[in-house]
Amino acid sequence: MADQEKHPKGLAVLFFTEMWERFSFYTVGAIWALYVINGNADGKGGFGWTQDHATSVWSTYLMFVYASPIFGGILADRKLGYRRAVTLGGLFFMAGHALLAIQSVPVMFAALACLVIGNGLFKPNVSTMVGNLYPEGSHLKDRAYNIFYMGINVGAALAPLVAEPMVAKFGYHPAFFLGALGMMISVSILWRFKHHVMHADRPGHRGSANAAATAVDAPPQGVSHQHPIDLIPDSRRITALVVIFLVVIAFWMVFHQQQTTLTYWADNNTDWNVSGIISNAINPLWVLLLTPFLVLFWQAMDRKGMEPSTPTKMAIGMCLTGVSFFILYFAGKAGGDTGKVSPLWLIGAYGVLTLGELMLSPMGLSLVSKVAPIRLRGLMMGGWFMATAIGNKLTMIGMLWDDMPHSRFFAILGLIALGMAVVLTLLLKPLKKAMPGV
Repeated sequence: MADQEKHPKGLAVLFFTEMWERFSFYTVGAIWALYVINGNADGKGGFGWTQDHATSVWSTYLMFVYASPIFGGILADRKLGYRRAVTLGGLFFMAGHALLAIQSVPVMFAALACLVIGNGLFKPNVSTMVGNLYPEGSHLKDRAYNIFYMGINVGAALAPLVAEPMVAKFGYHPAFFLGALGMMISVSILWRFKHHVMHADRPGHRGSANAAATAVDAPPQGVSHQHPIDLIPDSRRITALVVIFLVVIAFWMVFHQQQTTLTYWADNNTDWNVSGIISNAINPLWVLLLTPFLVLFWQAMDRKGMEPSTPTKMAIGMCLTGVSFFILYFAGKAGGDTGKVSPLWLIGAYGVLTLGELMLSPMGLSLVSKVAPIRLRGLMMGGWFMATAIGNKLTMIGMLWDDMPHSRFFAILGLIALGMAVVLTLLLKPLKKAMPGV
């Protein structure tokens, strides 16, 4: 087992395994929408779909992607083991990326199905292995997940930065195949250095909890037992979590416009010499930049006894999410909704949106694991998954993109986010009573 004072070598193995998997996954996310709406007149690939059709299909894909870890975690717990499940998921990922390199609508749907299966097998179980590297109660575990989360965002940032010149020079299909090569690197790292992670591949029942966090690319927090909350009736605790789930639905519906409407905006209405693909690197780059400062800020607030409760942080995060879309509202107005504006509008909006993400998304799993009654914890973790999946399906609100001025569309999303922030703020007092010590 790992030395108590330093991270085991297995963390580096899983860091790079996950980094290259996220590189592959976000390669698809960065280019898929622009690919399918491209008519292939330029020989780069595509099917000439409408933006509405692309948005509808992508929202359904995201719903299945974010629900799939439920089944992958159960399968690994009961049958496959974690390392074998991760490897099998990697093989499905490779198949999906390779199939996307073929110009065919039926083959493309088969590819997306492979990616959903691959995600379900890979994501929850590589996360569980990170936790299993450490003994129970290790003070290094939370820091390990923070390091692991940075690997996620390095891969997510690298994907569009590589895909942009690949698409420009060679077209979409070679860029998709690049994702398959990324997965080959990922699985090769896991197996070449498997002796560093063998002890993490043991039976356990923590897969679902860790899976919930990684399914939304947020760093899992340790499950902690809060004694004050034991005095709260189960019904009040469940009601409080349902409120949080509603907030999560609204957040993901707004946040995951990144790979559709925000990519369209970046492609058509942003005044730069690159395509909208590159915009998909902005959020993970902001995550890498802002996370250390936010961690230090909360530590300083904690030392002063002023760190806000988790529900308060989530309300602030939802408010910032709304503000980010009002920045885009003013960007739309500045460009007359159809003209091009400075990329600083988009970069600034993403900065505020990312800060909102960091104050809301990583808190979710921790909250569920602390508040859910022990006998219903698995059910409530499933509720977290379903809320996330529903929110991603509702990204289909992007089908309104072509039906109204872009500034109005951004305003609608901003109002939805701010509305949920107001609801959450009004409920903070009862939520805190239902979640003492959280």
